[in-house]
Formats: sequence, C-alpha cells, structure tokens
Amino acid sequence: MSLIDFSQALAAIVAGADESVVGVGHAGSGFIFGQDRVVTNAHNLRQREKAEIHFSDGSSAVPTVLGVDEDGDLALVCVPTGGRPALAWPAAEGPALGELVVALARPRGRLQAGVGFVSAKDVPFQGPRGRVLTGAVEHTCTLVRGSSGGPLLDARGQLAGINTHREGEGFYLALPASADLKARAEALSRGEVPRRPRLGVALAPARTARRLREAVGLPPTDGLLVQAVEESGPAERAGIRRGDLIVSVDGKPTTTLEQLAAALEAAAPEGRAEVGLTRGVQRLTMQVDLAGEEPTSKAP
Repeated sequence: MSLIDFSQALAAIVAGADESVVGVGHAGSGFIFGQDRVVTNAHNLRQREKAEIHFSDGSSAVPTVLGVDEDGDLALVCVPTGGRPALAWPAAEGPALGELVVALARPRGRLQAGVGFVSAKDVPFQGPRGRVLTGAVEHTCTLVRGSSGGPLLDARGQLAGINTHREGEGFYLALPASADLKARAEALSRGEVPRRPRLGVALAPARTARRLREAVGLPPTDGLLVQAVEESGPAERAGIRRGDLIVSVDGKPTTTLEQLAAALEAAAPEGRAEVGLTRGVQRLTMQVDLAGEEPTSKAP
C-alpha cells in the first residue's frame, strides 16, 4: 500500500465515524452507543447542568443522565440522536499490542483525530474516586484536552476502546471495548449502577508509607498507608483509622493498590473482608462489612 492509499484509508475511517462522535459539555467527548444513547466518561458529567451534547452538524441538546459508574469512569445519557449511526462494537476482545488505532474526539464541538498504535495492554490506573481499574489499553495517538470519553477505533473502523485520560505526561489510556464493557454500558442505559466492594479510604502507596514510617522512627513495613477515612464508610465502621497501615486482606499481602483491588473483588461475594493492619508497632485484624450502605459524605 502506498502512502497515499494509507492516508486515504485513515481519512475514510475518520469520515465513517464522524457523525457518531459527540462533544460532552465544554471539556469532554463521547459517542453514540445506540438509538438515543450516548456513552462517555463519568468524570465528564461532574457538572451535569453544563453537559450539553454537541453533534457533528453543530446542533446540541441537553441529555438525561441514565446511569453513572463513577468508580469505573463510565456513563450513559439519553439524548435524541436522530438517524445518526452508532459505532459498531467489535467481536474481538480489544486491539492487540502494536495494532494501529485511530482516536477521535469532539472537544467543544470540533472533531479531532489522531493516529498511533497500541503501546501497552492490561495497564492499571486509578479511577476518578481512587479505585484501581485494570486492563486498560495504552496508545500513542495524540489527543487534545477534552478528548476523554471519545472512541478509539481499530484499522477496520470498529470500536477498540473508550479513551479515559493521559497518565501524567505519558500516553493516553482507554477502556478496551470488551464484552464486559458493553454489558456495563447496557446496564447503565437501563439505570443499573454497579455496587463494588470498597473500604472508603484514601491511601498512600507502599514506598510513601515506608518513608513516612521511617521519618517518625517506626520500623519500615510494606503496606498501604491510610491517609483519610470516609465518614460512615466501611473502614470507619470497622475501626480503621488515619495512619493505619493496611498489610493484608483475608490473609493475602496487599502492598500495592492492584493487590488491594483484587483482594476486595475476591471478598465481594462474602460481603466481608478481614483486613490486617499495622498501627504503630501493633498488629491488628479488622472485620470490614463490604455490603453496608453507601455513605453520604466523601473522604477529604
């Protein structure tokens, strides 16, 4: 294939998805998921009263929010989409490492496109409320501010993922367009918001915990330092305090956020978890009720 053919093929992918890509408010993007359904990132709806949906023809409409999964950074809204097409969901489970991808966005109503390749897979990252999400796709497409929530397409023009955010000064991450993500989106469109196991704490990573403990003369211990505790949350109800060091869940070491997230998911069916702590030099075990009511206030 010549460079001209390659360029024309990329332009055709962008043109084919143009009508399906929308702007969300002043600083976000999304795409048409189905008739009168638009998917975007949950963090794009923080100011819901300003989250107008902007279409390719310059028109806009105020959506009705159907479901928001804040921990999973996914949201579905209802807005008249007319005859505009939805993006095709792939049969495969996301793009392969090294595969060519095209990222689209419509920040402030203007279509933007970038081309790159998948640079990493199964990347963990923290969601808007601090929850660790796994399985993200990292890609090298250049994207401007306001691109989160827009689609990542494969070389066939099919959906490959939903762009979320840039990691620091690095590459962009996307939620892969898996069967699980599609099921989550469909559930949100029905108003079904998932409840995930959570402790209700703000945590510092192990390297920070070791440094802080050494600074006050405590023995260095691997674990996650509790920096804040959500009022009336599962951790506070169990007696976990600020300054505690979480070292295990149900007997499994939790020295990373990824380990903690996996341990809580494993404990979810039981509705309870045994959390091992170090408080100063004292070792404690707390029984945490993961199935309690969601608190009304958030940790600082």
